[in-house]
Amino acid sequence: MRTEIRHEPDRSRYELLVDGEPVGVCDYRTEGERVVLPHTVIDPALRGRGLGAVLVAAALDDIRGTGRTVVPTCWFVADFIAEHPEYHDLRA
Repeated sequence: MRTEIRHEPDRSRYELLVDGEPVGVCDYRTEGERVVLPHTVIDPALRGRGLGAVLVAAALDDIRGTGRTVVPTCWFVADFIAEHPEYHDLRA
């Protein structure tokens, strides 16, 4: 299973592709120096394989590169940050 993350800034989202097929999205909106992450979803047939974590980590890494902080209104993103100390500094 080959995964790829694609940033779609015109659609305000990060997409997760598995073997070239889109299987998940992490939506966002930019509010100045903050990035609000309201929604993350993975294809139900592929849940439980850690793909949500792959998607969220890639989104957070990309956001870190912009110097912005995040507001995780999506429960999955909030839980991911809480469970991964290396991302605590990104919280707004």
